[in-house]
Amino acid sequence: MSENKLNLNTILKKSKNMKANILYVEDDETLSFVTKDNLELQGFKINHCPDGRSAMSFIKNNLGDVDLCILDVMLPEIDGFQLAEKIRERNSQIPILFLTAKSLKEDRIHGLKIGGDDYITKPFSIEELILKIEIFLKRSRINHKSTITVFNIGKYEFNHKNLVLQLAEEKRTLTQKEADLLKFFAENKNEVLKRSRILETIWGEDDYFLGRSLDVFISRLRKYLSDDPGLKLKNIHGVGFMLEGKD
Repeated sequence: MSENKLNLNTILKKSKNMKANILYVEDDETLSFVTKDNLELQGFKINHCPDGRSAMSFIKNNLGDVDLCILDVMLPEIDGFQLAEKIRERNSQIPILFLTAKSLKEDRIHGLKIGGDDYITKPFSIEELILKIEIFLKRSRINHKSTITVFNIGKYEFNHKNLVLQLAEEKRTLTQKEADLLKFFAENKNEVLKRSRILETIWGEDDYFLGRSLDVFISRLRKYLSDDPGLKLKNIHGVGFMLEGKD
């Protein structure tokens, strides 16, 4: 318990100096006021949109200045999923956190499939939200600072910096999460990686729903690598996964 409090205090101190720019879309007036106020007290710049239409306009004109998006799923007219799809059309890297009152697995999986990075179920604590924000901002900062890293994965060339997976003349642009996961496998090729290690490295924590998210991303990577029969992203039952292939 004391260790968790220490970690949270450290994160809160970092957050005060971060000044990250966040898009926050929430139609609940009371919840949005409290959340926005608390996040601004921690040093975040919050761009609050009360509905999907105003958020869509903001995305079209100001997304380039945003470091992270927090989207309520249940919005009138234009919902959080539609907003996420529009964001992903314009930016494949920016972290997207969904806020939802629903705990249905199908909704979570759908959100992850269209490019979301994580979910927070209402009601949530500000502390939990800040922890999630810090995890994804930290990862995003690391990725932006890294030098260009190119991997040869079987017949593919993978540029993690540019988020590009290429086979011959065919190029595929990955999301940041897909790229981070593929990079982790490329760095540990032909090695069994435990689920817990993958989750803690890529998502920042080992959690049941994040484990479901991992399964979704594994399925995507298998599809992306399917044109090289010499590559296999194996499920090691009860343990984790392994990217198997010749160097």
